[in-house]
Amino acid sequence: MATRLAIAGVPLMLAATACAGDDPYESGGGGGGADGAVVVGSANFPESILLAEIYAQALEAEGVTVEKQLDIGSREVYYDQVESGNLSVFPEYNGGILFYLDPDAVAGDTEATNAAIEEALPEGLEILDSAAAESKDSVTVTRETAEAEGLETIADLAEAAPDMTLGAPAEFETRPQGVPGLAETYGVEFGEFTPLEGNLLVQALADGDVQAANLFTTNAAFTSGDYVALEDPENVFGSQNVTPLIHGESVDETARAALNAVSAELTTEQLTELDQRVEVDHEEADDVAADWLQQAGLA
Repeated sequence: MATRLAIAGVPLMLAATACAGDDPYESGGGGGGADGAVVVGSANFPESILLAEIYAQALEAEGVTVEKQLDIGSREVYYDQVESGNLSVFPEYNGGILFYLDPDAVAGDTEATNAAIEEALPEGLEILDSAAAESKDSVTVTRETAEAEGLETIADLAEAAPDMTLGAPAEFETRPQGVPGLAETYGVEFGEFTPLEGNLLVQALADGDVQAANLFTTNAAFTSGDYVALEDPENVFGSQNVTPLIHGESVDETARAALNAVSAELTTEQLTELDQRVEVDHEEADDVAADWLQQAGLA
């Protein structure tokens, strides 16, 4: 089936702030794609675009006509467009969408998180099956540091943390699931905090400028084997499983089955490797998606 592709010209920045001029749907009403097409959207960062490509191609493999709206922007832009029906399918993270809907929600496992989402979603929106794949916050150290300090879990940092600098995006210093949550839950208080993100954060960890870092668990840096994401046994960071958010009326049973089949196969390890191909090796997201679907038997 032919794919209709529209790219919203927004830079690939995870933390982009939505404004009225960034919204490609400002003048439009609902209805989704032309001729009943399922409209698959993505946020404006590489992993979201990759996941949208996987969803779109999985749907096409089942004979579903697909229109793609990629690189749209932040959740503040795209969520309303799913709710209105302008977008039919969106790759989400279950913890992220829960805390967007209910900032006071309590972090839980995948099952509890999804149950809370289902209660919080407005009529017309649904989530489908979550993948095992998670892209979630972590406190990460070098393998050398982990071995020298005997670190396996975040709790193990309690003694060493006062002599360490934590690197993380600026908001991690104040949000409940960030520095305050680590102190309250694990008694871990770092000596210093340095606001960094992206490749600068990974480089600072490698160079020893910071001794711990808040990295997402699918960060391509993990493929080197040089870094260890410490376990979070108290689940401070909650679940962040890749989960399709859908406009219910726009997605039929064939499409739902195709999306659930993707979720049944996708793991964190696989997603990390796919992210590396896109972000480090600079392969095209649609090609990487096609390769994974072929290997998963979903092409």
